[in-house]
Amino acid sequence: MDTRDFDYYLPEELIAQEPLKDRSASRMMKLDKQTGEIKHESFKNIVNYLDENCVLVLNNTRVLPARLYGIKEETDAHIEILLLKRIDMYNWQILVKPAKRAKIGTVIRFSDRLSGTISKEEDEGIRYIKFDFDGVFEDIIYEIGSMPLPPYIHHKLDDKERYQTVYSKINGSSAAPTAGLHFTDEILGQIKNKGIEIEYVTLHVGLGTFRPVKVDKIEQHHMHSEYYNIDEDVAKRLNEARKNGKKIVAVGTTTVRTLESASNKDGELTKLSDNTNIFIFPPYKFKFVDSIITNFHLPMSTLIMMISAFAGKDKLFHAYEEAVKNKYRFFSFGDCMFID
Repeated sequence: MDTRDFDYYLPEELIAQEPLKDRSASRMMKLDKQTGEIKHESFKNIVNYLDENCVLVLNNTRVLPARLYGIKEETDAHIEILLLKRIDMYNWQILVKPAKRAKIGTVIRFSDRLSGTISKEEDEGIRYIKFDFDGVFEDIIYEIGSMPLPPYIHHKLDDKERYQTVYSKINGSSAAPTAGLHFTDEILGQIKNKGIEIEYVTLHVGLGTFRPVKVDKIEQHHMHSEYYNIDEDVAKRLNEARKNGKKIVAVGTTTVRTLESASNKDGELTKLSDNTNIFIFPPYKFKFVDSIITNFHLPMSTLIMMISAFAGKDKLFHAYEEAVKNKYRFFSFGDCMFID
């Protein structure tokens, strides 16, 4: 398939630069994937579209302030890195800018308590680094790191927690699972009070989710792997729910990646912890997920390709045309869709 088939026109002013004061005040487009019918809603009313025959599944990953600025020891050149994936206590996969300054053996000093040595080079600016630190690594990162906001967001984020979901728990992501940013404790409470099960899985968002597609044919795109984990008890409850005919509602593409990666051909969760490089695009047949809550995605991205496979490409792109016409807010801090 041609990558350009997944392009669309988006006026720059529709790219949301800041989160709304009230997380749940976002607009929500309801798309029926069978008929293509569209309804314009408020996310506050999401509970009206869920019932006790649904299970809501959320990704509880927590974003690290993963953008670090350092100085190359030999030359005092400035280097920026983005933490992508933890290998062990000291070693990380990172993205470096400018990559040409980070050869094997390069020492980068980030603060008096943190430095690192480049140990391996890969293409596309990817490097591996071994950190040397004094204290608790996470504490140092939270002290000196910046939240890794996407490049299309130009405004400063005053409150770091606005790039976290209210249910974030497990540190490790390089980007937020943004469909979850709309949820508040109040809305989660309303969902529970309605008798709807809520389950949590973990996928640490990395290069696999946000790397752009740079090839002409999407089949040639290389997906980088991301770590996911599903608690054994959670998997048992989800498998039982699906067996009993309950609808699995995945919040965000990262939750979809987790559930589809972990499920076998019979639609049963079996591989509960792994690194996944799953690339979902038409005509992929979904094995576990029945409905998706998701934000509006970048043109020609792997995410819009995944959602095209789920909703049907023609129906989805018609919905995007309607979203542009109705001035929905796009991308990370923007509005959302409920595709059912």
